[in-house]
Amino acid sequence: MNSGSSPASPTTLVLGVLGGIASGKSAVSTALAGPQGLVISADLLAREILNSPEVAGKISTRFGPKFLDSEGVPDRELLASEIFINSAQRKLLESWIHPLVRERILAELERAQRDGVPRVALDVPLLLENDAKHGFVALCDALLFIEVPAEIRDHRAVTNRGWAAGEVARREATQLPLDEKRARADFIISNDGDLNHLGREVERVLAAIGKR
Repeated sequence: MNSGSSPASPTTLVLGVLGGIASGKSAVSTALAGPQGLVISADLLAREILNSPEVAGKISTRFGPKFLDSEGVPDRELLASEIFINSAQRKLLESWIHPLVRERILAELERAQRDGVPRVALDVPLLLENDAKHGFVALCDALLFIEVPAEIRDHRAVTNRGWAAGEVARREATQLPLDEKRARADFIISNDGDLNHLGREVERVLAAIGKR
């Protein structure tokens, strides 16, 4: 290399995480990012924005004060029970939240790339469904689908989230079919075992990405 040239800037590997509800996207994203990487979670950003005074005020006005708790924070479970049976209400709420989430995701991704973060995992549940609006898929170096049988995901939701049996399937009916998400993925990660199993799966996929 010419002694006068400057070293190349580190390249950030951006990984888009796909999967069904309760497939373990957060755990997989954390493992993919690694200790030096970054997980950008749309759900966490959406929660922050949902709890903001601006959005909470809109919810109180449009849906009613019963959807806020005693501290004026939106009751997420009560809201979910309302919007997942009313597509018009769901779209209205999303119109308040999603544009702000998209802005935050882009800002965090751009900052990570400037700082030379080695890997970024995009944990965006509607990554494919809303791609026409945000264009995040084109920013990903690879898409990874988390493979977990439906019965295991349903059991996890019942056990860990307190959901009723069958609630996973009901909510997923509003999303792109999992077969289509799987078909769009560049790699498949199995997450139906323990953390050691997941660690081996992540190492396998990261090695395969490095060989592309």
